[in-house]
Amino acid sequence: MKLWYTEKQTPNLGLSCKVKETLYFVQTKYQEIAVLDTIQFGRMLVLDGMVQTTAADEFVYHEMISHVPLATHPSPSNVLIIGGGDGGAVREAAKYPQVEKITLVEIDSQVIEAAKRFLPEISSALDDSRVKIKIVDGIEYIRSRQNAYDVIIVDSTEPVGPAVGLFGSPFYEEVFRALKTDGIFVAQTESPFFNADLIRTVFRRIKSIFPHTYLYLASVPTYPSGLWSFTLGSKKYSPLQPEGKDIPSGTRYYTAQVHQSSFSLPRFVQELIEE
Repeated sequence: MKLWYTEKQTPNLGLSCKVKETLYFVQTKYQEIAVLDTIQFGRMLVLDGMVQTTAADEFVYHEMISHVPLATHPSPSNVLIIGGGDGGAVREAAKYPQVEKITLVEIDSQVIEAAKRFLPEISSALDDSRVKIKIVDGIEYIRSRQNAYDVIIVDSTEPVGPAVGLFGSPFYEEVFRALKTDGIFVAQTESPFFNADLIRTVFRRIKSIFPHTYLYLASVPTYPSGLWSFTLGSKKYSPLQPEGKDIPSGTRYYTAQVHQSSFSLPRFVQELIEE
């Protein structure tokens, strides 16, 4: 019998993958978690019917959400990651020797447990001595932080359910306060093809709070449309002029050249963020 998994990425478009086996399935307090072993992309983490990451292409997303802000900041020692329970952003941040502390804030502990069990290549740094894991709501956690972090990475799910508040102005204001005076923040902001209104709105919100705001792109095959955006807010440093520190070894997508080129936006994307 042939088994297929289909994610309805929009009401009119789906991504289908042939499945060898369902490795894990659980309904938690917050969401439905599944790990599928697919033929095309290997092991796949699915939350509430939406693909979060796969063994085959996870490196693109995790490298781009992590290395762009970390390479822009001259000395990132204290890093906060909100969401990202799979551990991919933690793994990338841990590659920087100057990073002394990584705090992972994840609302659902069972995402972390599933990643450790079924996606060890992604979650490999969760046991690093510099990593502190907090099982709490990221919105609540950040409210009590001020002038604490060099870099904040918001590795959230789509803006549904518990993640809705991670795309709002009050949350971005809390992020601003939680960053040091030269801090940098980045968040995933969905597909320019399918989420144009969200990109416009989020960019405007972040720009109203941060002195420097930028949009950049990466190609992630299993995400809707394959073209994905990230929005970066910086208090001081421009990502167009990164500090030029040595890139950690082992990256498969991120390079200094990719860093620069990711900010060269196609006209239709540039138009989304113009006044």
